[in-house]
Amino acid sequence: MKLGVIADDFTGATDIAGFLVGNGLATIQFSGIPAAVDLTGVDAVVISLKSRSCPTDEAVRDTLAALDWLKALGCPRIYQKYCSTFDSTAAGNIGPVTDALLGALESRFTLICPALPINGRTVYQGNLFVGAQPLAESGMRHHPITPMADSNLLRLMEAQAAGRAGLVPFAIIEQGPHAITDAFEQLKQDGVRYAVVDTLTDQHLLDIAEAAINMPLVTGGSGLAIGLARLLGSGNLAAAREAGRPVGTRAVVLSGSCSEMTNRQVAHYRSVAPALALDVAACLTQADYPAELARWVLNQPVSPAPMIHATTSPNELAVIQECHGRDAASKAVEQCFAQVAVLLKEAGMNNFIIAGGETSSRITQALGIAAFHIGPQIAPGVPWVRATDAPLSLALKSGNFGDDTFFSRAQEFFHD
Repeated sequence: MKLGVIADDFTGATDIAGFLVGNGLATIQFSGIPAAVDLTGVDAVVISLKSRSCPTDEAVRDTLAALDWLKALGCPRIYQKYCSTFDSTAAGNIGPVTDALLGALESRFTLICPALPINGRTVYQGNLFVGAQPLAESGMRHHPITPMADSNLLRLMEAQAAGRAGLVPFAIIEQGPHAITDAFEQLKQDGVRYAVVDTLTDQHLLDIAEAAINMPLVTGGSGLAIGLARLLGSGNLAAAREAGRPVGTRAVVLSGSCSEMTNRQVAHYRSVAPALALDVAACLTQADYPAELARWVLNQPVSPAPMIHATTSPNELAVIQECHGRDAASKAVEQCFAQVAVLLKEAGMNNFIIAGGETSSRITQALGIAAFHIGPQIAPGVPWVRATDAPLSLALKSGNFGDDTFFSRAQEFFHD
C-alpha cells in the first residue's frame, strides 16, 4: 500500500477515490474501518467515516482507529480528507483531527490544501474561494450544519487547532516544487504547524504534491490526490474503472442536500423526470411513510429514474428547522431516505444516485455496503462506485459538485 486516506464523509471518500483511480492508483474504498481483507494489487485504501459534524471526541476516536488499521498494514503515507469548502465549526472537527493524527504519527508539521481548481475551489493569500466568491460569501454561508462565516484558512485552522498556521503564498508556489519545499522548511523552523498553500491551478496541485510526497501526513480536499497519484501510481487502470461501472438500468435519485448547486440540479431534473418532495413532518410522525415513498418510486417508469428530494431553498430550510428543530429534522430526513433505500433494494433496485454527504453516509450504511470498486467519473470528484460483494451501484454526490444536468448524466453510464 502506498497511500491511506481517512475521509470525513462518504461523498468526500468517493470524490478522492475517483481521482486516485483516474490518476494511476489502484484503489478500494471502505465504508468504515474494515475487518481483515485481501488487498492484493491495491495501491491505495480510502476509509470513509462519518466524522465531519459528529461530536469532536467521536471524530478523533474514529480517525485514530482508522489510522491504527492503516499503520498495522505498513501504510507509509496518510491523507486526511475533508471537503474542498473546508466546512467545519469553530470547535472542529478538522483541527482536532489533524492534531490527533500529527500526535499519533509523531510529526509536527503538515499542509492545508482544500483546493480543487477544476471545481472552482482555489486559495489565494490564504483565502478559500468558491468560483469567484470568497467562501464566506458563497452558498456555504447558509449551510444547515456547518455554515462558513470566514474565508481565511489560517484563521479557520487556528480557531480550532492547537498550533500556528502559516502561508506559502502564490509567489512561492509559482516557483515550483523546490521553492515550496524550502518554504515548508522555513515555516517548520519558525514553529508553524500547518502550512496553508495558495493554489490556483492544477499545476500548482502537482507541484505541491511533489513537495509533500514524503510527509507522513497531508491534509486536503481531493485535488492534492491528483498529484500524489501521478507520482505514486502505475498507470493504466482501465480494468479497475470497468469493475466499478453501474449494474443494470433501474435507478432512483435521492437528494438530501440543500446546497445551491443541488437546488439547481433538482430544479432541472424535475422538469424531465418524475419527482416527489419529501414531507419532513411525515418523516417525523408517520411510521409507514418510507414504505409509501418506496411504492411511489416503484410505480414510476424506469427511465428517467424517479427522484425523491428534501432539497429546498435556504429560506424554506430555515422555516423547517424552526418548526421541527435542526437536528431532529436532519436525522428524520436521513433516516427516512435510508429506510426507503433498503425497501427499494429489497424490491430489486440496484442503482442509487444520492446527493448530500450526510444522506449518502446514512444510505450506504443502511444498505450494508462495506467496500466499493471505483468506477468512471460522472463529474469531477463524483465517480460511480460498485459494492464489492453485491450487485449494487451508487453515485454519491457532494452537495456542490456536478453541473445542472448531473442526475441525467449519471444515467448515461447505464448504456455505455
